[in-house]
Amino acid sequence: MRKSRLPFRIVGVQYWCVGMIFIIPLYTRCQVVDSSFLRNKFDSVFLKKEDTALRIKNFSPYFTIHVDSTLDYRFDINKDPSQYYWYLKNSPVGLRINKDGELHFKADKAYFLSGKLKYDNDYKVQVGLQNLNDPSDKIDTVFTLVFYNTEIIRSKIKPSISSDVTVDEGDTLNFTLQCDAGSFPIESITYNASAPIRSSTPVDHCGDNFTWVVPYDFIRESDGGDEKEVRLIFIGSDKFFNQDTATIRITVKKTINYPFQLVQYNKISASIEKYIDQLKRTFMMLDEKVKHTRNTRTTFDLTSASTALGGTVFSSLPTQSEQTTGKILPSVGVALVPVKEAVAPTKTAEQNSASLVRSDIKRLEYLLTDNMLIGEKDPDIIKKTQKLRDELTQVQLQLIDVPIVEDVGDPKESDKYFNNPKVNKKYRLKDR
Repeated sequence: MRKSRLPFRIVGVQYWCVGMIFIIPLYTRCQVVDSSFLRNKFDSVFLKKEDTALRIKNFSPYFTIHVDSTLDYRFDINKDPSQYYWYLKNSPVGLRINKDGELHFKADKAYFLSGKLKYDNDYKVQVGLQNLNDPSDKIDTVFTLVFYNTEIIRSKIKPSISSDVTVDEGDTLNFTLQCDAGSFPIESITYNASAPIRSSTPVDHCGDNFTWVVPYDFIRESDGGDEKEVRLIFIGSDKFFNQDTATIRITVKKTINYPFQLVQYNKISASIEKYIDQLKRTFMMLDEKVKHTRNTRTTFDLTSASTALGGTVFSSLPTQSEQTTGKILPSVGVALVPVKEAVAPTKTAEQNSASLVRSDIKRLEYLLTDNMLIGEKDPDIIKKTQKLRDELTQVQLQLIDVPIVEDVGDPKESDKYFNNPKVNKKYRLKDR
């Protein structure tokens, strides 16, 4: 039997199919290798690096706490927290952190009332993290802590004196403006007065001193009294313009301007002492004129008496010439009388003036002694000054017709003459 032969195309297909059986697995293997290579290449480009730097993942740089509230906040890090230690620097009172990084604070009101903590104050707190095994592995940072309070405590002004003060003219009023600090301290102080007065020291802030020197002429005659009231109103303001006021009532009493009155007293006393020296010099000159005239008249009287007596003696002599002389001598004595009156007339005016001046000198000296000042501040200085002034005026009017010597010369000389016992004897009252 003849063996049949397949067509060439059929035979080719058969061989092609057999070849594909071996080629397809090889192709598939090549495809798998290529996809794995591409995937590894993609992963190498976007591969994440390992987190090795120490950091706080939930760090908050600012904390605001209300009074009487509690703060609890835990810091998380990117590493094992059991290997690290937490600590704080410059922390306010009551703030602490534990080993796990938990921040705790209870804002007790007692902290603020005692002054250990303040409202609206930025507290810069330094927080640190340290590796227990590696000293170089650490971190330090800073956060801000602020406390606030919705309850507002008003700041007050408290002067260092009472609200009612009494002072005298010439005194100095000095006090300090103290302040009780509340939620917001007083930043500026102004004041108003019911009278035009001002402090000699600046008054702008708490702790300043108010100083007022009360003038002596503060109370005037138009005020109608010996007292005058002044009201001072101090106004303090904080940064939010909340105000507090303090009122002081000052009662000013009228008093003597002693320094001025002392000058007036010394001036009138010096004038009287100078006037006394002038009167003593005047008295000395008047008394010397009266004394000279009296001596001259006494000389004429003695001469006249001597001639009369001589005439009597010569008339009793035996010789004629001597008797003639005795008759002439009495006539000579009579002739000397008009000559005496012409040469040395009686100084009645000078005698009276000298007596008047001497009595006024005694009067003024007694007034100076009787009105001398007693103590450091004599309350009667005004009366004594006025008394001396009035008496001096009366003496000057009384002696207005007596020529007063201006040049006193040596006051000791005239004083010695005035107090001479012989001179005093002439002006002393004598019994009949």
